Amino acid sequence: MSPYKSFAVVGAGQIGLPIVGALAALNVSVIVLSRPGSSAKPVPAGVEIIQVDYDDAAAVSAVFKRHRVDVVLSTVNSAGVGSQKSLADAGKRAGAQLFVPSEYAAPTDGQPEGSDNPVGGTGAKNKIAKYLRTVNLPSVRIFTGPFIESIPWLVGYLDHGKVRIVGKGEVPVSFTSIADIAGFVAYVLTNLPPSKLENRILRLEGERIRMNDLGVLFKTSVEHVDRIPGEAGEAKTGLLKLLDSGAGSTGWDEAHKRERSGGEAAGSANSLWPGHRWKGIKEVLDL
Repeated sequence: MSPYKSFAVVGAGQIGLPIVGALAALNVSVIVLSRPGSSAKPVPAGVEIIQVDYDDAAAVSAVFKRHRVDVVLSTVNSAGVGSQKSLADAGKRAGAQLFVPSEYAAPTDGQPEGSDNPVGGTGAKNKIAKYLRTVNLPSVRIFTGPFIESIPWLVGYLDHGKVRIVGKGEVPVSFTSIADIAGFVAYVLTNLPPSKLENRILRLEGERIRMNDLGVLFKTSVEHVDRIPGEAGEAKTGLLKLLDSGAGSTGWDEAHKRERSGGEAAGSANSLWPGHRWKGIKEVLDL
């Protein structure tokens, strides 16, 4: 059994709340940190929401100490990735044993600073991983690929009933459901020993598919375009280009532009949750 008994989830958004729910269902101690002024979020009974400035390491550390936090899980969005340095400092001061940085997307290990990655920013996520090593705070990075639930939004299916993509759409992409991600995180943190988690990268994969093959699942046509117009069009275009480069696979090796193999292959960490049946696109989206 894992020695971790108390958890702090920073952020209560699309992936944060499901992780809180999955942990709370295991009857472990869970608190949620949110920024001052944030709107109230529904959390399970017994879970306390504490509003605190993430950039105030002393204040955050005091919260961690008061609740004897063993594991800090950051689920901040891309705009808040930089604040994780203060969160790491707070965790270190408070004696946290493990830090789980906000990844939950395409792999960002090996991403050079200044590179263009709409998931990892300009190397920001990799900078945090390096910083955690410099302060000697063990961490575990979890790469999931895009959320299955995001596919209709990403390809514009809800807008025009088609699958619209940028690029050739021939390389495989790792998609994973939010429920599976949350359940996996809760399971490994409460069942695996530190030796299986500390300073590791865990690569998940719910379903591996080419973007061109989404048309068959959605029973519609696939259109190839140069860019996605409209609201969030720039973000969608950037993400679709990233997926088309091969980096949508959780086993992608950015430095060598190729797929990893063996214990670093896409989905290689799925086996850490024995007996679990990973959900596919058709099941999650009820296609």
